[in-house]
Amino acid sequence: MKELTKRQEETLDFIKNYIQQHSYPPTIRELASSFNISVKGAYDHIKALEKKGRIKCDGNRSRTIEILDKKVETEPETIQIPILGKVAAGTPLFAEENFEGSLSMPAGNFRAGVHFALHVSGDSMQDIGILDGDLAIFTQKNTAENGDIVVAMINDEAYTLKRFFKEKNRIKLKAENPVYPPIYTQNVKVLGKLKCIVRDYD
Repeated sequence: MKELTKRQEETLDFIKNYIQQHSYPPTIRELASSFNISVKGAYDHIKALEKKGRIKCDGNRSRTIEILDKKVETEPETIQIPILGKVAAGTPLFAEENFEGSLSMPAGNFRAGVHFALHVSGDSMQDIGILDGDLAIFTQKNTAENGDIVVAMINDEAYTLKRFFKEKNRIKLKAENPVYPPIYTQNVKVLGKLKCIVRDYD
């Protein structure tokens, strides 16, 4: 099989990741937009990959690119995200970061940054759909912008899941349930920014 150029490898990787995330291939226009090139340039890359036996497509119809490496289709790339325990979404809960196992997730959704997961405990974030028992996945960060949903450590001991706001001389950690008043503190350490929620309906 003929070797690919660097751009052809990048193009092939984009197509594979797109199919993994959407269950259908990209259009040539979407490919061109992703690489900030002309439609003609994207078409040329597609034809080069086809000539080298890496893909197959029907030039008369849209979204017909087929990866000829069947292993990619049957064995999607995944990433293991560590589950580190429980975080309170009500009154701050004292918790140890105990490793409880790993969660397997599609790698294409977690390309950038380091991620970890925590169990949600409590109902203080229920108004934005974060419920007791959910598994929250975070991107590890030590800074946050106003309005970000973060997991934070208060006074070096209590962990909580709240919306972050930086005020003049303090930090406000706001619940999304009117039953819970905001937490105001000067001693807070941001540990991560919410990436997504995983929910088990069993």
